[in-house]
Amino acid sequence: MNYEEVQITGVVEEVTFQNDSNGFTVLDISVDNDYLTAVGVMPGVNAGETVNLTGTYTTHPSFGRQFKVSAFSRCMPETSEQIYKYLASGVIRGIGPKKAMAIIEKFGSDTLDILENDPERLSSIKGISEEQAKNIGEEFKRQYAMRTVMLGLEKYGFSPSECIRIFKKLGIHAVEKIEENPYYLCSLGLGISFERAENIESKLEKKPLPDFRISEGILHVMRYNSANRGHTCIPRDKLLKPSADLLEVTQDEIDIAIDKLISTAQLKACEIEGKEFVFLPSAYLAEKKIAERIGIVAGFPPPGAPQLADWIDYIEQQNNIKYETQQRLAIATAAKKGLLVLTGGPGTGKTTTIKGIINIFQRQNLDIALAAPTGRAAKRMSEVTGMEAKTIHRLLEVEWDEDDRPVFRRDASNPLECNALILDELSMIDIHLFASLLEALPLGCRLILVGDSDQLPPVGAGNVLQDLILSDMLPVVCLSQVFRQALESKIITNAHKIVNGETPDLKNDGKDFFHMERPSSFMTSQTVVELCCERLPKAYKWDAFSDIQVICPSKKGETGTQNLNKLLQNALNPAEKGKSEIIVAGKVFRVGDKIMQIKNNYNIEWESPTEKGTGIFNGDIGILTAIDTKTSLVTVNFDGREAIIPGEYLSELELAYAVTVHKSQGSEFKAVIIPAINIVPNLAYRNLLYTAVTRAKDLLVTVGSAQMIDAMTQNDRKSKRYSALSHFLKVDI
Repeated sequence: MNYEEVQITGVVEEVTFQNDSNGFTVLDISVDNDYLTAVGVMPGVNAGETVNLTGTYTTHPSFGRQFKVSAFSRCMPETSEQIYKYLASGVIRGIGPKKAMAIIEKFGSDTLDILENDPERLSSIKGISEEQAKNIGEEFKRQYAMRTVMLGLEKYGFSPSECIRIFKKLGIHAVEKIEENPYYLCSLGLGISFERAENIESKLEKKPLPDFRISEGILHVMRYNSANRGHTCIPRDKLLKPSADLLEVTQDEIDIAIDKLISTAQLKACEIEGKEFVFLPSAYLAEKKIAERIGIVAGFPPPGAPQLADWIDYIEQQNNIKYETQQRLAIATAAKKGLLVLTGGPGTGKTTTIKGIINIFQRQNLDIALAAPTGRAAKRMSEVTGMEAKTIHRLLEVEWDEDDRPVFRRDASNPLECNALILDELSMIDIHLFASLLEALPLGCRLILVGDSDQLPPVGAGNVLQDLILSDMLPVVCLSQVFRQALESKIITNAHKIVNGETPDLKNDGKDFFHMERPSSFMTSQTVVELCCERLPKAYKWDAFSDIQVICPSKKGETGTQNLNKLLQNALNPAEKGKSEIIVAGKVFRVGDKIMQIKNNYNIEWESPTEKGTGIFNGDIGILTAIDTKTSLVTVNFDGREAIIPGEYLSELELAYAVTVHKSQGSEFKAVIIPAINIVPNLAYRNLLYTAVTRAKDLLVTVGSAQMIDAMTQNDRKSKRYSALSHFLKVDI
């Protein structure tokens, strides 16, 4: 198979498939009297057009030789024959093969000029009225509007799929708007970076106003800190220097620009404990909304439960259990108050307590909903409670708007149909999702929030669980007693040692926690592969794909996810004749691979044996079951939900034989393997190790350096997240 890129020019003979939303196209093209199939993003291409294609020749096992397109440009049909083929293809409503021939016979090679500039002349042809001629002219102009925009954008390095998205956002005047202010692109939610906007500016003859660049540069710093560091706000004085350094201007200029952004509502400002903080409006509104909704929930205490103590006693008798003091307090608080934050580490009885709360709520005839942020967390919640649990997105009935932004059908005007909600894994939930959930709660609904405050904070902005606890304004019950049966697990005892800063016991004298000392990264990686492929499946009869998970602190390095995924893919799912595979940005995916979705995608449809839905989310793990290399469609089974993923979304997939600790949050696996050697300092800290360890249910194996594990345990570094939720709670409650 030849992967060297070449350029070809040919005439489009037939378009066999085209996705209007993303431009992915399959077409037949004639090149120097040779016919072949071309596949790739080629929006708006029609039969009869001459196209210039850049890409690689590939061989499909069923369809033969193909040309995989990485870039393209087009030429207008020139000859009468080409124009006829173009019009006869049905691309313009109102023109079929018969009318196309009549038009060509009358106007010949001038046809396209007539369609664009003088369509009324079409009415001189029998069968075309003046009204039809006008409509044909308008349709032709509409068809070519995107083409004109794409031609204008191509010189600035935009890909065809980016051109489509920009056209949808800005319309026919997209080029003019971008040339006036290229930094405007950064605010459209298209993933266009500030650096790219600067690159576009460098190509412009007429430079945009300097204010545009400074303002968007400040907003870029704000967005970066939100997306990459989890801040919901930044102290104003700490925003000045990084913005000035980025833009190479003075801090005074930044200060003036911040004032302008605040005055135009592009930023929000708030004084907290005598210091001014600056927010992106969406983050400010989310934290304010959370505080207000929490205040409403707390302000609607449920009616009394006089038999409460007797009920709890009865539950103990029925289930042959004995609640410890804090568990009993949590159950009673849930029954007597509208709101409870329940936190605790592994083995402290959170699950038992949740089941007790459910039992009490059932006795109160409440309609209970259970939810968690990820599919795996929801599935685990269902298994331990015996009740259906949904992801938050599914609970809120997610849809999407014309800009592909999530929109929830459940909101204040269409609230959830429950009067008690129990939400697990709160530490994973960012401010925006939590605000949407709270907005959908009906008045008087009980809210039980469950999480482990020692886990990593969410990938998105905010630190909701910590802020709720630190506000000291809500009922909080912390379960701290580790139960006797849990103490028999070295996974649990070592997890508590780690979180308390004590060196974990690495002696291999237990049944569920083992350490394998290795002197180098190379030997560590080889041992990890051996454990996954041979030793654990043989010893425990576990499936290497579904039961065993490698969890890494880092992506890079010999023991990072990138290298280990390659090694494990080659060992567990090697290339074979007849096994389909596809290459995306240098990554090889083949049928049978274990993969992960790494970005929320609300457009992907899925189907299970019992239901249909939309949306595959960050952290979802599945098995790749089919690849259509002709159309670049990939089928993935995500825990029983089968999704067909178009080619333009394949960059959102990664191999998942090994995942990072952050991506493992909310999941639980029978066996976890943690490579722990030569970890970079900024990832070698306590709660990262703790989070990784607590993903293991039945077996944990650490491989590498005991010294490294001890160093991580001793490092209690927690990256500071600026947020205002705790402050707003104190103000609003």
